[in-house]
Amino acid sequence: MKNYFIGAFITLLTHQVVAQGIQGTVYERIADPSELGVLTGVNVYWAGTSMATTTDSTGRFGIPRRAKSNLLVFSFVGYRSDTIEIGSQAELQVILDSELALSEVTVRADASLDRQSSQQTQIINGKELAKAACCNLSESFENNASISVSYSDAVTGAKQIQMLGLNGVYIQTNINNIPSLRGLESTFGMNYIPGTWIHSIDIGKGTGSIVNGYESMTGQMNVELKNPDTHEKLLFNTYVNSFGRGEINLNLSHQLNKKWSTGLLTHSSMLRNRVDKNHDGFLDLPLFSQFNGINRWKYQGDKMTAQFGIKALHEDRLGGQTDFHKSDKGSDEVYGFGAKINRYEFFSKIGRIFPNQPYKGLGLILNASLHDSKSYFGTTSYDGRQNSLYGNLIFQSIIGSTNHSYKAGVSYLLDDYQQQYGTIALNRRESVPGAFVEYTFHYLDKFMMVAGGRVDQHNLFGTQWTPRLHLKYDLNAQTILRASAGKGFRVANPFAEYYGNLVSARHVEVLEQIRPEVTWNYGASLTHEWYIGAVKGNIILDYYRTNFDNQLVADMEDPEYLRFYNLKGSSFANSFQAEINITPIQRLDFKMAYRLFDVQQTLIDQQGNQQLTPRMMISRNRLLFNAGYALPYDKWKFDATLQWNGKKRIPQLEVAHHQDAHGSTWAPSFANINAQITRTFPNWDIYAGGENLGNFRQKSPIIGADKPFDQGFDAGMAWGPITGRMLYLGVRYKMIR
Repeated sequence: MKNYFIGAFITLLTHQVVAQGIQGTVYERIADPSELGVLTGVNVYWAGTSMATTTDSTGRFGIPRRAKSNLLVFSFVGYRSDTIEIGSQAELQVILDSELALSEVTVRADASLDRQSSQQTQIINGKELAKAACCNLSESFENNASISVSYSDAVTGAKQIQMLGLNGVYIQTNINNIPSLRGLESTFGMNYIPGTWIHSIDIGKGTGSIVNGYESMTGQMNVELKNPDTHEKLLFNTYVNSFGRGEINLNLSHQLNKKWSTGLLTHSSMLRNRVDKNHDGFLDLPLFSQFNGINRWKYQGDKMTAQFGIKALHEDRLGGQTDFHKSDKGSDEVYGFGAKINRYEFFSKIGRIFPNQPYKGLGLILNASLHDSKSYFGTTSYDGRQNSLYGNLIFQSIIGSTNHSYKAGVSYLLDDYQQQYGTIALNRRESVPGAFVEYTFHYLDKFMMVAGGRVDQHNLFGTQWTPRLHLKYDLNAQTILRASAGKGFRVANPFAEYYGNLVSARHVEVLEQIRPEVTWNYGASLTHEWYIGAVKGNIILDYYRTNFDNQLVADMEDPEYLRFYNLKGSSFANSFQAEINITPIQRLDFKMAYRLFDVQQTLIDQQGNQQLTPRMMISRNRLLFNAGYALPYDKWKFDATLQWNGKKRIPQLEVAHHQDAHGSTWAPSFANINAQITRTFPNWDIYAGGENLGNFRQKSPIIGADKPFDQGFDAGMAWGPITGRMLYLGVRYKMIR
């Protein structure tokens, strides 16, 4: 996504496939050489020529040798340019100094925009993640204006994200460019990626590239995990919070020789403290234990690069009434919730390098997973099992010159689902071979077009055609205009995606055979950067619209039922966002953002009439303000975030909610304040902070908590914080290679 060829193959094959001519890494100079930070978006070009590239999210670049010039130039706004005379060397390490650097380090914004991508893409790197506790992926967006995170209910602890006004299942999430967090894993999958494992997160708005599949509808997110050849030989992190949650993370990496390296990422966390701060007789947070690990191997040769590894996870959750224990499972006298999840995964990525043709590449991705979950909600059980197999073969080359490049390939996806909720069985087997091609056109440094399409033959739903188009035009050196349009396709999993709504006395009904969800997403964005003396900043404006040809409707307007059916009318989501980032003085950053959502869906009332209704649990207006400051050499770092969420529609009238003249019920607006202080040492970080410091809590988040087995009980109407103020303390230690 991030090099001269849009990064499809570089990120796919550990960011190094095309870099056989001259390759290397560009860093920014920080206080300690061992603390060098990579620079994203640095322009790299041969002096006197138009042959150029840029660094990706890991700071890596690759560029063919040029006979007409041996001077390689590195330039980046806000940094001193550097020119290097190239001889026989093939690997470079380049360090750029800030133009503002005096006798100390200048801290720059740690979440940056990818200037080279045709899709509006924000890159969150390790420094940005360290501004908050970031115990896992779901907690990595506290300072991000584009993605919102909330609990899906008041019992299970499942979290959901939203982007462009829609649920996170409409975002295609990749782990190291392998489609992940999909299907049954979508329920708790955000909790399965510890923050200490993450190197960077790329968030792309609008429909994504067709190379990774057809499921991207409102965006595409790639989580890049730390590589086995990272400069961190050891990273140890421990964390504890005021609710009693604790965790330990240990990352190890070892360079076996010049070509082989291996890494081990491990995680253990648990909560054993029974918390009921609102005294409703239910645990505010479920008790849980999680053990999670990845072992990865990497090979880097002259003509081949490869990665492969295994993942394993076990998690056990227990919630419900405060006096519920495992021995009470299935009881109709005390309400309990439980979930036991086991997941195993194998992955590999193999790339063929063409030394004399660095623009060419051939890569193969293989991934196999087994996900097994067993849950119960009171007296009703839900068992789900998913076996998946994924393969993607990609070839990349040019047509005449690097102004015209393409990617083409074939893919295969197999999903075998077996689900049983009470007496309802939802079993299906999806077998989907597909083929795709994507063409990229560059005109100087001004214009880029990426046009692609794929054809997939679904065994259950026939032939599916998925076109995508991305356009990028640089109005000048500081202003970029982007536009995109494309189709998305996915098959929903109602029980996994509306898991939190199963914690209720509602009767669940699947009224018809579920058809695939189909969307058309289109939008545009404008980005402008400015530098006035020592003051730098940018402004981002974007608008996106998502139209549904079909959608799975989860109808909860009748308090006695949860009904699933296919869309009968129209459904759409409009999203507008304005964001300003500014650094008025050295080491001080401000971020301000406003979002406006208009999200509506057609529901069927009790008389069978169609009614276009605002979607539940989505705030129409949202504001974010973030401020970060660091003392010289980053010895002390301070960060604070204020998020304001406007009112949102809920399908039931309760105390402290407001009803309008049309009978709609609205939850009130509220604000959250999070803050963190970090003290850094050469190898240690100590951080302390708090979330929801204003101690706002939703009153009575569980309806009918005193009679959980009677009609009217519902724990799925959580629209705000449940637990109130939370404080935490953590320690990080790292050993550099």
